[in-house]
Amino acid sequence: MIKVAIVDDHQLFRKSLVLLVNSFKGVQVVSDSENGKVFIEKLEKTEIKPDIVLLDIEMPEMDGYETCIILRRNFPEIKVLIVSQLTTKESIHKILELGAHGYFTKNSDPGQLQQAIKSLEKTGYYFGMELGSVIREALLWQNRSNINVEETEVEQGGQEADKADKNGLSEREIEIIKMTCQEFSNADIAKELCISAKTVEGHKKRILDKTNTKNFIGAIIYAFRNNYLSMDDFGL
Repeated sequence: MIKVAIVDDHQLFRKSLVLLVNSFKGVQVVSDSENGKVFIEKLEKTEIKPDIVLLDIEMPEMDGYETCIILRRNFPEIKVLIVSQLTTKESIHKILELGAHGYFTKNSDPGQLQQAIKSLEKTGYYFGMELGSVIREALLWQNRSNINVEETEVEQGGQEADKADKNGLSEREIEIIKMTCQEFSNADIAKELCISAKTVEGHKKRILDKTNTKNFIGAIIYAFRNNYLSMDDFGL
């Protein structure tokens, strides 16, 4: 059972979303909150933590950006799916910077939300488009903004580039990154490489540590910009 929390300041939308998500097979809403502050307070008091949080951006008291930062720092095991009406490429870049795992526009078909939740649980991300397209758009935006990826928060958490990739990525780590680019889940990677899913998770954690990134999409961008990957690895 996938446990989901919903955070949105519009009560009608939030309660409707609770009903919708609870109708999905294998998914249960365990919490709903009107803003990030209330949600964080609930998290600190309860033992039942959600696997995924559907998080709005524009909210009073504590918005989605600040909430995401706290979640990534204090509750890194919770996957963050931003649910917002903001649809610009700048928004996607900002979401990547904050370490969110996915983005779902409020203008989407409600039926697609089930796919988003399942995809997020299976692969660790969801952006409503092919992974290669997400990476390409992020790179294009960074280039247009004259931002050096090795120095951005999405890649380095605001730290200097030479502090990342401390020991270099191993052949197995690069292999796992490439398989993730092909949208293999942890279970798929484990089966293909004849290792356990837990071992795959361990490799991915070391990749994040080595590249000093907040999420695996950030690690993929880092690997691309440091010549571990090419666009061919995305099928583009």
